[in-house]
Amino acid sequence: VAVGRFSNESTYGRGLLLDTDLDPLGKQASDILVTMLQGSNRFLIFERPDLTKIEREQEIAGEGKAVGADALILGSISEFGRATEGTSGFLSSTKRQRVRAVVNLRLVEVSTGRVFFAADGVGEAITESGEIAGFGSKAAYDATLNEKAITSAIGEVIGEVIRELEARPWRTYLLDMDQDVVYVSGGYRQGLKVGDQLVVMRAGKTVISKQTGLPIELPGTEVARLRVQSQFGD
Repeated sequence: VAVGRFSNESTYGRGLLLDTDLDPLGKQASDILVTMLQGSNRFLIFERPDLTKIEREQEIAGEGKAVGADALILGSISEFGRATEGTSGFLSSTKRQRVRAVVNLRLVEVSTGRVFFAADGVGEAITESGEIAGFGSKAAYDATLNEKAITSAIGEVIGEVIRELEARPWRTYLLDMDQDVVYVSGGYRQGLKVGDQLVVMRAGKTVISKQTGLPIELPGTEVARLRVQSQFGD
């Protein structure tokens, strides 16, 4: 799974930013999303916003190239707002800081560019302080509320994203063959275990739909069956 841009479509901080690539709110949301996906231990996650930096390091090290992904996750902060509320009396006062965030996550099929899933998540974070007759706490500006609200919003929808990704049919490609032993990319993270049977298919013809313009792969042909004997690597 590749994580692409996470844009800030709200008006928060717009007047202070001349370069949208430096938007701290969008970058923060992207980092939180990657951390949650990685924590699920269900996917291989690839960074896309920092792809140029990765490619530069690969050139220096003389290594590899970027790996293609099955699905691309795009996100945006559609709403974001801070509010400070409070009451003041003769001997007491209270102050409440509230942050509300709405995020939208979209899953894109890399091969066609088609959005096949979208969902919104809403999150809030609140801190409150009070003072009576000069005693109590005084709350200054709490920057951590931004992160808490975004984390809450992404957390509300991340379960749906994971279920949607896991529900998609899984397939892999043959890596190599040595006599009667075939190596494939896939293992315990994909739910494979010793004894499982895999079907080897010759890919069907790909045609372009005149109705949608999208490529459609016609049914393939079964050419062999494999039984998992052992696993290796990560």
